[in-house]
Amino acid sequence: MRMTLQDWALLFLLSILWGGSFFFVAIAIRDLPPLTVVVLRTGIAALALGAILRMRGEAWPLAGGATGAFLVMGLLNNMIPFSLLFWAQTTIPSGLASILNATTPIFSIVVAHFLLADERMAPNKATGILFGFLGVVVLLRGNVVTGAGIASLGMLACLGAALSYGFASVFGRRFKAMRLSATQVAFGQLVATTAMMLPIVAVTDRPWTLPPPGLPVIAAVLALAIVSTALAYVIFFRILASAGAVNTALVTLLVPVSAILLGTLVLGEELAPRHYAGMGLIAIGLLAIDGRLSGRSRKKRKPL
Repeated sequence: MRMTLQDWALLFLLSILWGGSFFFVAIAIRDLPPLTVVVLRTGIAALALGAILRMRGEAWPLAGGATGAFLVMGLLNNMIPFSLLFWAQTTIPSGLASILNATTPIFSIVVAHFLLADERMAPNKATGILFGFLGVVVLLRGNVVTGAGIASLGMLACLGAALSYGFASVFGRRFKAMRLSATQVAFGQLVATTAMMLPIVAVTDRPWTLPPPGLPVIAAVLALAIVSTALAYVIFFRILASAGAVNTALVTLLVPVSAILLGTLVLGEELAPRHYAGMGLIAIGLLAIDGRLSGRSRKKRKPL
């Protein structure tokens, strides 16, 4: 599926919003357990989107045939990946987490190949997958050699989150046929996620026993929920409906740029040379996936 100029503009904006989410999470988990941050993110974002729906006069899509789809989407697109990523950021820098998250399109291609008839794996996509997994090997190799077990587990958790996102990007296409707005879809899955997470957090974290967080943590949670979740998901579903699962997943090619800049300049994080080498291989893989680039080059070389 081809992307329009508007699709690309929205993709770039989404990359900034989601790149900032790694920064906000890094601040939030200083005072709060990862699962508590997950439920705060989804719960506050759901409230924000619910208010927007009311102002627009749109119904809350919490009944009918969409309920099951919201539960599955909430599980795949929020509950599993958020939990894995937030825990991972307690063990590795936010920039590295964003680099590993950039493998989402690779997993999306594999899932889409088996589940979607119109997104089969072409040779350029197979090449992209090869480069992407080479990048992952480079990223993981240093930790295996040095015996940094907890960091390796954190990196594997990021890959698990990327796999879950891959399934979500494919599953989310069915909402196009449900005649729901992007805001309704985002609201429904966030409500479903919050409902599933609340009993888990109540048992594991007992948040009412935690000391009050500081103002920076409160601000980070609010920004994470409202800017990097509520607004971001509205944009995500608009791109998904018009550009397809694999194209939408390309946003992760751009996310590490803002995440690394914020992590380095504000949080003082440092990445090793192999991390940038791995990111480069993943980026090459994602560019190979986007066969339109090579297609345009061939057109330019065609004689007049």
